[in-house]
Amino acid sequence: MQKCELTGKGKQYGNNVSFSQRHTKKVWSPNLQKKTIVVDGKKISMKLSTQAIRTLKKKNLLES
Repeated sequence: MQKCELTGKGKQYGNNVSFSQRHTKKVWSPNLQKKTIVVDGKKISMKLSTQAIRTLKKKNLLES
């Protein structure tokens, strides 16, 4: 399933609305990346959203 393992951010649902105001279903998926994080000396591989990766870098909790 498309879900960030850290923040819980997942799919969003809505409608495409054309010029003629026709509504069709649409799904927005989060931008997930596989990252390896070191926690207590152990490497953990996680699927993280890019927003979570930016926050971890900002807090200096993630290298690279």
